[in-house]
Amino acid sequence: MISVVIPTLDSERLLVPTLSALVPGSAEGLVRDVLFADGGSRDETERIADAAGCEFLKGAAEEGERLAAAAAKARGDWLLFVDPGAILEDGWTREVGAFIATAERAREGQECAAVFRLAIDGFGLAPRLTEVVAATRQALLGLPRPDQGLLISKRLYQAAGGHTAGAQPRRRFLRTVGRRRIVCLRTRILVPA
Repeated sequence: MISVVIPTLDSERLLVPTLSALVPGSAEGLVRDVLFADGGSRDETERIADAAGCEFLKGAAEEGERLAAAAAKARGDWLLFVDPGAILEDGWTREVGAFIATAERAREGQECAAVFRLAIDGFGLAPRLTEVVAATRQALLGLPRPDQGLLISKRLYQAAGGHTAGAQPRRRFLRTVGRRRIVCLRTRILVPA
């Protein structure tokens, strides 16, 4: 059902927690495949992909091109883009499954995408302020941060033109999808500070 796409570049240290959080989705049959869109890693990223049963796609250094190539190879009807080091909160499969089911029942729902609520790893005031600013920005402007992940149907991804080459491809793609079509799920995604 879902193909998870992770843009990697020397990400070996960050991948284990991210992949661990995806295990419940795989066990429930929600996650179909995981693809690493790699930009030339020189560490053990490829070995981790092999050990975890993920597909390792060597690509251009340009992140937008790598993400588009991985999306084209993905076998799922839905794409989930997450960063290395991002950890989906326990119970994410329930909310994601409900979102997809609702979207597939409602014709106009197919035109929706979803992001997760941002949680910054760390103690103190700075991470909490970053979370508040991100939530306020999304509420007022409808613009999530790229590290909030993105769940999008393959059909909508293709209709929106997918990721393209250039600076900040994920931020540009979120703008292309548009604020009206992006829903913020209650489930949090914990990202490194």
